[in-house]
Amino acid sequence: MSFKMKKPSFSGEGKIVKKQLAKNVVAEANRDGTIFLDKDIDINSPKAKKAIEHERVHLEQMRRGDIDYDDKFVYWKGKKYPRKGMNEGSKQLPWEKEAYNRTKNK
Repeated sequence: MSFKMKKPSFSGEGKIVKKQLAKNVVAEANRDGTIFLDKDIDINSPKAKKAIEHERVHLEQMRRGDIDYDDKFVYWKGKKYPRKGMNEGSKQLPWEKEAYNRTKNK
C-alpha cells in the first residue's frame, strides 16, 4: 500500500527544547522542526552534540517527505511500520540506518 505523506511545516526549525524524555532517550526530532533534548543532558556535551546532529538527519528526512509518524505508526518512503513493540532507536530501521551512517564518525 502506498500513500502520499504530507510534508511538515518547520516553523521552529533548529530550536532545541529541553524536556523530560523517556528513559534512555537523549533527543527526539519533531514535525515542527524542533528537537527535544533530555533535560538532564548538558547541551554542550559531546553526547548532546551527537544526538542533535542525529536528530537533524531525521528533520531532513521529514523535509524530504521520506518519513512521517503518528502515535501508532512510522511511515517511511510509503511503507507503514507499527510503533507498538518497535525499538525506535534500532540501527536496523531504515530511517535510523541513514541517520547513524551519516553521523557515525562525527
